[in-house]
Formats: sequence, structure tokens, C-alpha cells
Amino acid sequence: MVSSSHEALHRIFQQDPGLFARAARHLGVAFPPPVSATELSTDLTETQPLERRVDTLLRMDTEDGSFLLAVESQGRPAPDKPASWAYYLSYVYAKYRVPPVLLVVCADRGTAAWAARQVDIGPRQWPSLTLRPLVLGPDDVPVIDSPDEAARDIPLTVLSAALHRRDPGADAILNALAKALKSVSADDEDTATTFIELTEQGLGTTQAAELWRHLMAVDLSFFQSQTAQQLRAEGRAEGQAESRAKDLLLLLGHRGVEVSEQDRERIVGCGDPDVLGLWFRKALTAASTAEIFASAGESGTAER
Repeated sequence: MVSSSHEALHRIFQQDPGLFARAARHLGVAFPPPVSATELSTDLTETQPLERRVDTLLRMDTEDGSFLLAVESQGRPAPDKPASWAYYLSYVYAKYRVPPVLLVVCADRGTAAWAARQVDIGPRQWPSLTLRPLVLGPDDVPVIDSPDEAARDIPLTVLSAALHRRDPGADAILNALAKALKSVSADDEDTATTFIELTEQGLGTTQAAELWRHLMAVDLSFFQSQTAQQLRAEGRAEGQAESRAKDLLLLLGHRGVEVSEQDRERIVGCGDPDVLGLWFRKALTAASTAEIFASAGESGTAER
């Protein structure tokens, strides 16, 4: 039960809001006296369902103790995010009674710099809360472009690829990662497939993603039955023809094979994944589009 002394110690500020500024002087903090004060509802219960979700929340148990790791992926600065992050940390600390740490991962340097700022919550004279995120951005994770180094830490290399996806070193990271995944696939094909998918997701819609799909189609041909079956199943999915057409054009450009506008229209306009797959295999060694399209007497001219 709430005691009367408890009530008195806070209700007196309702009676005289200016008391706060006067009392705070004894703490060595100068607050200006209020010009006006409005009493608000003390009920902080949400009147409507409000869904709040942190991207990833992990309990980390170590030899030195336990802590909660809240991980947020942030694509761009958002003025309301610091308040949300402070809520997440306060909530999980109240719920689990385990110290929380916030990690913000940003693939954009400007966003990383924004997210790394310390945010004081409260008036400047005495902030009641201070938000100090740990931030991982492109400048905080090294470029891993050696297959041996990549093989020693595949997850870190995947993160390196995602954070450097717009940088000139992205191609080297992806080539190293593709080669390193060979050793993983030999022991655990499912794990390798998971890393492949995470890498593609992390690359988004950048040019690096196009290169990664090309590497998967060519350099990871060592995958055996399960992956081959999975790729065939994905080939039947909606939109696979468009993806294969892009891969074919990327491969032709990579090999320096000239592609006319008619050839390009023919490739992009083909909606049959099996045909595109056949053309792609031919494109691995063909010297011209005529060789790629040649089948049962076909030439390299566009279909009428």
C-alpha cells in the first residue's frame, strides 16, 4: 500500500510546481522557475494496443556475467528513433532485470555517424537518461578480401560485405566469401546456404547483389543435390525469369561479349527460366550471342 509520506513527497510539487527549481539549487543544478505548469495524467498505461519490436534481442551469458543485446538495423536517420531505443532498453531492463546494450548496425556512413551520437533525454540542466548506442558502420568493420581470412570467420565476412556493399572493395569481399564458402559447404550445406541467403539480403538492390548472384550461379556449382534442387525450385518461383535474365546480361558484360539492343530485348523478354538457364550455361564459354541463341538452327537475331 502506498504510504501517506510517499504521497506527500510528490504531491507537494503539485501544490507548488516552482518548488522544484528552488529545491534543485541545493543539488547544484539550476532550473529556471516555471512560467506555467500543467498537471497531466499519471496513468502511463497504453489506452490502445501499441506494438513495439526491437529487431533482435539476445541474452548473452558470459564468464563476467549476463547482458541483453538489442540489435537494431538502421537504414537512415530517424528523429523518433532515439526515444524508441530508450523505451526498448528501459522495458527489457524492467522485464528481465539484466543490463541491456544497444547495437545499431548501419550500412550508410552518414546514418552511422547520426546513430553514434550520445542522446541526453531530459532538460539540459540535468538529463535523466543518456542513450549511448554502440554503432557498427562501414568504417568499423574491415574489408575482408582474402579467402583464407574469410574462411576463418564467415559471419564477419558476410557482415563486411553488407556494410561495404556500396564501396569499391565490395567485389573483392564477395569473391573471397564465395571461395570461403566452399569449405563450409563440404561439411554443412545447410549452413552455407543460410550464409548465401543472408549475404544476398544484406546486399539489397546494389550492384554488388548482381555480382553475388553471378558468383552463386558460377562459383558455387560445387553444391550437391539439396542445393541444386533448391535452386531449381526457386527457378519456378514468380520473378525468377527476370532474375536469370539479369544474371545472363551481367555475365555477358563480365566476359566482354557484345550484346545488341535486339539481343538484350530478347533476353529480357524471355519468360522461360529453363530457356534462360540454357542460355546462361552457353554464355559461360560462348564468344557471341549467336552461339548462345543457336539451337536447332536459330541465329542471334531477335524473335519476331
